[in-house]
Amino acid sequence: IQSFPWENWKNEIETAAEIGFDLMEWTIDQKKLCENPLMTRVGQREIQKLITKYSFKIPSLTGDCFMQSPFWKLDGSIKEIKENEFILVAQACSDIGIKKIVVPLVDNGSIENKTQEQNLVKFMENKRSEIERLGVIIVFESDYNPKNLKAFIEQFDKKIVGINYDIGNSAALGFDPQCEMITYGDRILNVHVKDRIFGGTTVPLGSGSVNFEKVFKCLKNSNYMGDFVLQTARAEDEEHDRLLIKYKIMTEDWIRSSNLH
Repeated sequence: IQSFPWENWKNEIETAAEIGFDLMEWTIDQKKLCENPLMTRVGQREIQKLITKYSFKIPSLTGDCFMQSPFWKLDGSIKEIKENEFILVAQACSDIGIKKIVVPLVDNGSIENKTQEQNLVKFMENKRSEIERLGVIIVFESDYNPKNLKAFIEQFDKKIVGINYDIGNSAALGFDPQCEMITYGDRILNVHVKDRIFGGTTVPLGSGSVNFEKVFKCLKNSNYMGDFVLQTARAEDEEHDRLLIKYKIMTEDWIRSSNLH
């Protein structure tokens, strides 16, 4: 439901600002990773120029590249290459002021065994000082159940590691938001707003299995103060602007009704 818009990424920032958005989560894929504007000096200057012109913010990045080629599942020289790419992305984020890097431990990036988990934990331990120096925070999105996610996240320092809570993914897995917030709510640093059918795919907001009123109240009870990023189903008629405005209004209503922010 998201990929880097190579043809019109500059226009997306302008359009987003025009329709009332003030922030965007960057996305970066494994394909043409080093050609992404985020990863080049010329591209970084263009990004900075646009966010200054439109008073825009890019506080976070979704690293789909890590999910598409997860170094914690690799070994040998290819593992080292992918680990180095992780640091290069972190450096690029630091260069333009992106603070949160979402690392998806779902789908192809899902942790399947203890060895893979230990690979990731060891990498984070080895790179801790570098991550701190860059001033970025790694935000894991996981398909672990609440108990296992709590055990996983507690292996990391709160100062550099948190959780990305994907509302739709949790509903698709059948997790109870109240249980999730009680278990690890204090580690949530970023939220993806999405609706999914239980055991199924992404659907328009309000048409899936998510109880949004309950989720937002649970976030309020956990004292969540971060961003809400729309990672929603695309418009079938390609009128994405119109649909995003609708989803923005819906999300703002849930925020208001739960007294968040």
